[in-house]
This record gives sequence, C-alpha cells and structure tokens, in this order.
Amino acid sequence: MNIAFGTDERTALTDGLRAWLHDAGHEVIDCGDGDPWPDVGRSVGEAVAEGRAERGVVCCWTGTGVSIAANKVDGVRAALCTDAETARGARRWNDANVVALGLRLTSITVAHEIVDAFLATDVDPQERDVIDRLS
Repeated sequence: MNIAFGTDERTALTDGLRAWLHDAGHEVIDCGDGDPWPDVGRSVGEAVAEGRAERGVVCCWTGTGVSIAANKVDGVRAALCTDAETARGARRWNDANVVALGLRLTSITVAHEIVDAFLATDVDPQERDVIDRLS
C-alpha cells in the first residue's frame, strides 16, 4: 500500500514508524519531515486526495494541528487516534483515510498498534450510506 507520511518534527518515533511501514512492505511517500505542521497536514492530505497514496499518516506534538490541516483538503477524513480501537473505528465507521498521531504521548509500540489497525481495517458496508452523506 502507498502511505503518505509527514511529521513536523523528526523523532525516534517517526523514524521507527517509517522504517516499520517500509519493512511491512508499504511504499512510504515522504510528505514532510520537519516542515511546519500546516504544510505537513496539507501535503499528506493532498497525496491521499489526489490518489498518490491510499492512506496517510501525520504526526505533530499533539496530533491535533496536522489532523485539522489534513481535514481542510477536500476528500480527506483525518482522525486523531490514541489507540488501536479508535483507529479501527475511524476506518470502519468513518472511512478515515488519514490517521494523526501525537508525538508527545505515543510510544512506538502504541504507534505500531494504531497504524496497523488503521491499515488493516476496511469500511463497514452498512455504514456506506452514512459516510456518503459527508461527501
């Protein structure tokens, strides 16, 4: 899967997450590494909305800024997730296509769990009508 990845701060978490995605067989599309958070969110959102990436991962200190910036791009549904169950729900019920992570409180283990759940979960077909109303 092509994954757009961006962060406003390069950390051990972001380096580890990029490597983990690559090792899992995903193509990681770099959409910012140390750029301001509004630019990172927009860049990842555009990559997903334009079809260059199937999903996106954005990171900033709290995860809030990049999720807001990504959500300003038409066709993006970014969800700030702090655990795997929230990520599963964001995909299943909301068809989120970008996951946002906060660098302040997310460990590498939890980040792997969140992103793995986000990438492995499909949209619940029964939710499609509800989701389509968002378009």
